[in-house]
Amino acid sequence: MTTDRRTILAGFSALGAAASLSGAAAQTGQGPSRTYLLVHGAYCGGWIWRDVAAGLRRQGHTAWAPTQTGLGERSHLLSRQITVETHIRDVASVIEMEELRDVILVGHSYGGMAVTGVADRLTDRIRHIVYLDALIPENGDTAFALLPPGMEAARRKAALDQGAGVALPVPGPDAFPIPAGPAKDWFMQRLRPHPIGTYESPMRLTKPAGAGLPVTYVAYTSPALASIEPSRQRARSKPGWQYRELAVPHDVEVPMPETVVEVLTSVG
Repeated sequence: MTTDRRTILAGFSALGAAASLSGAAAQTGQGPSRTYLLVHGAYCGGWIWRDVAAGLRRQGHTAWAPTQTGLGERSHLLSRQITVETHIRDVASVIEMEELRDVILVGHSYGGMAVTGVADRLTDRIRHIVYLDALIPENGDTAFALLPPGMEAARRKAALDQGAGVALPVPGPDAFPIPAGPAKDWFMQRLRPHPIGTYESPMRLTKPAGAGLPVTYVAYTSPALASIEPSRQRARSKPGWQYRELAVPHDVEVPMPETVVEVLTSVG
């Protein structure tokens, strides 16, 4: 088989174009592609990361946003048998099935439970953990135990009165301090009752929270939700963890996804 001169020149031209594109990407500061695994909080689903994931992908990164069992598009699977271990396996299975490595593992709010469990089990697959105003459990903790005094009893009563003892009912709009408008309407329409078993079942960890990995904790302070304060205090006491505060609402990924993208691309 012979190769004519025009084919050879076209090949060199393509290589030159690729090199130019690579140089341009370096000049924009985007850097190398990263893999993000985004874990949602209570009542939510992978859908809440829609705009954050899109922003990461526009910068050339890979972003996964699984929905934990019993929530979002998987709300038809809601049952009393769902535990925190179920949700840990939901997230870990994405890493295993998709053969992900060097993962920046991100947990928001209740999502800190699954993130902590996954890091404990798949430590060698994780590059950096990012807790976004999230719960931080240690071995033996339940999500209920991480809440301020009195909050567990109130949530259990709501589950009995409104959730048939199976799920925590979705709070009203006032519980989610994001600005009223189309974005909040979109958010509220997609919330679903949260399986109570995930708040009752204890974490089983072989390592301290963070599993010895690089960790960044970002506290949201405008306003600072009382339910997260014990975990914020725990994060501040962790040696080696980076602790930051942002004056944004707890569900900032809905009204201000670009802020979350900026945070995530600045770590790891």
